[in-house]
Amino acid sequence: MKREELEEEIRQVVLSSVEVDGLTAADLAADVPLFGDGVGLDSIDALEIGAALRKKYQVKFKANSDENREHFRSISSLAAFIAANAGIELEN
Repeated sequence: MKREELEEEIRQVVLSSVEVDGLTAADLAADVPLFGDGVGLDSIDALEIGAALRKKYQVKFKANSDENREHFRSISSLAAFIAANAGIELEN
């Protein structure tokens, strides 16, 4: 699977999981931070996104893990985590 394809799938999961007025796929560039000064998502959004990603890709995030902060940093970091944990080989 191409990295861009996986990132687009994740973008769609994020968009369908969170309720942020005016948020579009264009706002979710691969390396834009999802939280804080980036897109501005919050911890509730992270829970919703995590649940949707677990369902779609059968991946598990460690509860209360500092690693999750890095996994959820951006669309790109989520793609890397999912590829590594769901056995998806990424092409560039």
